[in-house]
Amino acid sequence: MTFRPGLTGSIVVGGILAIGVVCVALAWKPSIEPVTPPQAASFDADRVARGAALAAVGDCAVCHTAKSGQPFAGGRPLSTPFGVIYATNITPDAETGIGAWSEEAFARSMREGVNRTGQYLYPAFPYPHFTHATDQDVEALYAFLMTRTPVSAKSPPNSIVFPLNIRRLVAGWNLLFLRTGEWRPDPSQSAEWNRGAYLVETIGHCGACHTPLNALGAEEGSRAFAGGEAEGWDAPALRATPPGPGPWSVETLTNYLRTGFAPGHGAAAGPMRGVTDELARAPVEDVRAIAVYIASLMSKSPSRTAPAGRAIAYDAVYEGACAGCHAPGSSLRQLGAPSLAASAVVNAPSPRDAIQTILRGIPWREGRAGPFMPGFADELSDQQVAHLVGYLRANFSHSPAWPDVEKEIRRAREQGGS
Repeated sequence: MTFRPGLTGSIVVGGILAIGVVCVALAWKPSIEPVTPPQAASFDADRVARGAALAAVGDCAVCHTAKSGQPFAGGRPLSTPFGVIYATNITPDAETGIGAWSEEAFARSMREGVNRTGQYLYPAFPYPHFTHATDQDVEALYAFLMTRTPVSAKSPPNSIVFPLNIRRLVAGWNLLFLRTGEWRPDPSQSAEWNRGAYLVETIGHCGACHTPLNALGAEEGSRAFAGGEAEGWDAPALRATPPGPGPWSVETLTNYLRTGFAPGHGAAAGPMRGVTDELARAPVEDVRAIAVYIASLMSKSPSRTAPAGRAIAYDAVYEGACAGCHAPGSSLRQLGAPSLAASAVVNAPSPRDAIQTILRGIPWREGRAGPFMPGFADELSDQQVAHLVGYLRANFSHSPAWPDVEKEIRRAREQGGS
């Protein structure tokens, strides 16, 4: 038989095209017919209230509200290794939001990551967690969102690198990483523990930040809650001994999640600040259940000893920027400013959150009590920040000096932060 490379090449190309057609066909999702936006009064009040509590646990307003924007109207940018994704409008506006979405369309987005028109959603929207929520909770979230004030607001177009800007490729990602099915309780644990586990692993999607991601942006299931990254900040490991001199109790963790501050541990900053703002609106019993579950994940190994009574040499940058609030004996320390020796960021494995906190501070929450710290991004040079970070680590922690501090400062400046 005579070998004919032209024919063989045609067969190969034809086979590839056939496979491509099959993949496109499998990736195709039908559009779901639009509906007239339902009247807010048509939803049961208890169902709406349950949805409000779940939305607070899920931080829906945090992600879907742009800076100085209307609640849930979208437009907030999220930087990823693949480009910038803008949160969508989830108010009941019929044209730019989800007002024309039926409950079926909303449930499909939560379960499969596909919107009403059949377009795939990027997994920056944490549907890999939401897919495990109960039908009743998905229905409650729909009721809550459909009773918000409609806002006409179109989000900017995403800026995703080619070929990942081809939405149907997400179907392949789903095939590899999306595991559907309703969450199941552990019968060996208490009802409170199971409630907390359910909220953390489904609606709360805590693993989206606190779990490492692989090269394709999927959570590494074998390293659940081993620590991750969120918007230029480190999200600390939850399945480990937390940084700092002492362990977290359920009570302390509950208080921290609801107020953003815990004596002996520090204050929430960066993306976690918004999380605690929302959890303040959630039922306290749900927040405590979350604390029970997270506390059970944390290692029970002995806590470290705080460097109490350690001599602190004078430092000009520290005295000018920090001592007025954080030095032993200062008036603000007596009013609740945290001890740096107990600070989780000063004792963390990476200097990233300490740097971000120095640069960005902790924003003031108008009308609400809570920690506040000015940012020093415009007042301190990179050299001064590096000097200060090294000084804090040396004087308020028994852990070794951080490497590559200058590199992390440059990275933090470039990335910005919440």
